[in-house]
Amino acid sequence: MSQRNESSGKIMVTGGAGFIGSALVRRLVADGETQTLNFDALTYAGNTHSLPDPRTTQRYRFIKGDIRDHASLSGAISAFKPDIIMNLAAETHVDRSITGPQAFIDTNIAGTATLLEAARTYWETLDDTRRQSFRLHQISTDEVFGSLGPTGRFSETTPYAPNSPYSASKASADHLVRAWHHTYGLPVLVSNCTNNYGPYQYPEKFIPRVIVNALAGVDIPVYGTGENVRDWLFVDDHVDALLAVARHGKPGETYAIGASEEHTNIEIANRICALLDEMRPRGSGSYADLITHVTDRPGHDARYAIDATKARRDLGWQPRNTFETGLRRTVSWYLDNRHWWAPLLDREA
Repeated sequence: MSQRNESSGKIMVTGGAGFIGSALVRRLVADGETQTLNFDALTYAGNTHSLPDPRTTQRYRFIKGDIRDHASLSGAISAFKPDIIMNLAAETHVDRSITGPQAFIDTNIAGTATLLEAARTYWETLDDTRRQSFRLHQISTDEVFGSLGPTGRFSETTPYAPNSPYSASKASADHLVRAWHHTYGLPVLVSNCTNNYGPYQYPEKFIPRVIVNALAGVDIPVYGTGENVRDWLFVDDHVDALLAVARHGKPGETYAIGASEEHTNIEIANRICALLDEMRPRGSGSYADLITHVTDRPGHDARYAIDATKARRDLGWQPRNTFETGLRRTVSWYLDNRHWWAPLLDREA
């Protein structure tokens, strides 16, 4: 493992007002030594209420900006002079990609290309020492690999086979990142992660949707039979992995990140309902009575699972939360933070 600095330096996070991005920003600010720039367009899923107040520390700055805007992006990079750029700016919801794919192509593909060119231009101005230490980290998804059968796991050598407009756009971005490394020598890193969950996740996603619908006493929708399987990783554990990749990963390499916590959608819905029955009883009946099976999503992938051997071996990373502890923490957070998520439901209405 390389001996890059664990805390100091400058990290620019694109898309830092989203779910995973905001968890990363909160970690960097809490650590207290890294200078952090958050560059985010504040689309519907971006939320400044998930972020630290820039007025409380000189080590954190926020800029509202779109990675598709080359002038704004280049200006921010040139002024901040980052040692690491971590790209989490993306459209991520599969259902939205099915009904409106163009936004995913614009942000995830064109935006990544714009970022790569802005980063390359900046990188080429650096002296030899800073050129050697600079990194651009592309945060991607396991969905680029397609769908698994009952056995096996994705790894860094799994061929790409995306099945949704979302995953195809992320696969395209990953290929662009690889090309900028091999063509121009830009020191890039790619990580492909399983499904994340935890506090501050936008309520259109599966786990928070189950929680907020249950609390509202309305139907809890589960696609098809609910037997689709995902490998679930608590968001703070993903942040640990992201920082390990950014600080210790080898340029040009890909790292698969997962928790080996495979669960079906229907199992998760029932486990959330059981936690809510315990923590905030309905008064009559179980929250599970609200579970409703709905028409399956077009092209719904059957199963995702990650073999994270490389990340554990080469980076010394491993998740600290089991699914049981992480899910309890998540349900508890949504129970205690209605003021954060309730306005988002009003926005959707």
